[in-house]
Amino acid sequence: MSYTALKTAACRRLRIPDDETSSVRIVRRSIDARRRDVRINLSLRVFAGDNPPELYRKTEFPYVEGKKEAVVVGFGPAGIFAALTLLEHGIRPVVLERGKNVHERLKDTARLSRDGILDPESNYAFGEGGAGAFSDGKLYTRSSKRGDVGRILALLVQHGAEESILWDSHPHIGSDRLPYIIEAMRRTIEEHGGSVLFGKKVTGLMRKGDETEGVVCQDGSEYRGPVILAAGHSAKDVYSFLLSSGCSLEAKSTAIGVRLEHPQALIDSIQYHAAGKRNPFLPPAAYSFVTQAGGRGVYSFCMCPGGVIVPAASEDGLQVVNGMSPSSRGGKMANSGMIAELRKEELEESDPLAMLRFVENVERRCFNPGFAAPAQRMDDFVKGHVSSSLPVSTYPRPLVSAAMDDLLPPFIASALREGFQAFGRMTGGRFLTHDALMIAPETRTSSPVRILRDQNMRQGRGLYPAGEGAGYAGGIVSAAIDGTEAALRLGGDYGCLC
Repeated sequence: MSYTALKTAACRRLRIPDDETSSVRIVRRSIDARRRDVRINLSLRVFAGDNPPELYRKTEFPYVEGKKEAVVVGFGPAGIFAALTLLEHGIRPVVLERGKNVHERLKDTARLSRDGILDPESNYAFGEGGAGAFSDGKLYTRSSKRGDVGRILALLVQHGAEESILWDSHPHIGSDRLPYIIEAMRRTIEEHGGSVLFGKKVTGLMRKGDETEGVVCQDGSEYRGPVILAAGHSAKDVYSFLLSSGCSLEAKSTAIGVRLEHPQALIDSIQYHAAGKRNPFLPPAAYSFVTQAGGRGVYSFCMCPGGVIVPAASEDGLQVVNGMSPSSRGGKMANSGMIAELRKEELEESDPLAMLRFVENVERRCFNPGFAAPAQRMDDFVKGHVSSSLPVSTYPRPLVSAAMDDLLPPFIASALREGFQAFGRMTGGRFLTHDALMIAPETRTSSPVRILRDQNMRQGRGLYPAGEGAGYAGGIVSAAIDGTEAALRLGGDYGCLC
């Protein structure tokens, strides 16, 4: 609907003349597909008289060369927003990122997808933007009570995101646009006196008693200052050096399963209750399923309409898949993680890295040379049959027909089978189909380790674990909020907030 049509409709609803209204603004946009008459719901704010206030408040950043420094380890969502928050409050961020800049990452991930050649320091997990840079750019979060979601979204818009993320109920940027926004955020940091250094793999903490005074990198360089640790949960070596430094960690419950791929047209017809082509006013449909199977939660995760499945391993010999989609979500296939709960109480071991090793063993069982992925048709899996043929998939590497029962832990496979049957019943049998393909494994849903921290987000003075890698976030916005809060704590502890 055009702006003029929106304004006319709003004035008609309010029973006021068009010429008494200076402008209208969308406050909220959502899709209600619960009934056959699918509706796009809009909440509008109508202004009369003077020009309306700005859509969002732009953040002003001071120049911080020569100011108090803080070290930020990792430049994913938590690290980016931690650095921006430090900068905003007059603290000079020194960001250490083990991987490459986002455009070099694009080359390395393309080589992985095309040739099956992995760079262990530059892939879908490591590098500028972290795993979030290629994770579809979904910004929906339930973490609004933990911090200012509006500020996170406003900073993204300030650096190039579409303004629609400020009012959409399920905001989304797209894996094609997000790298450029991340690069713009880096430029803001650098232009205001901060630094972002690539190829800086942190291998240890500089500790004095229980106080962290800085970090040591693999190349022998040292960086001093309080440390925000935002390395992401694929940086497993970080957990090892934290343990050796006397930090407190614990195993954490997580969830694992598969990526499930359907034709997007089928998902559209299920979600929008219609056969034939999707109404052009409606976006490619998403879904969210959840059920209980044997007392275990089974649910969809990180659903990517019109997206692709990618090889997301960060180590050779381990298989991991993930999903992403461009801003248009215009692809012919839809995919989602389909995962089941894995509780730490179920492990035979109880040390802090027990869950990490358990998940790693699943990834190792699923590995094939060149990152060829094990795959099985959804209905064949439910029936206990190995697929004699596999449908066309967006996964760029070869597929290998396999029995998921041989690769996944038995209780995970059983829960997924029961969950798929339940999702089939919810959709009149349409979701559980021969045309759907399972690709394994989806294991990087959340950190299998938690870095314990007190209410001030630190482990002794000077160390602030943050984001998904610390075990306190799950997604771009929640990680950004956690990084922001860690930076505010640091500033308060060191008397640097301006």
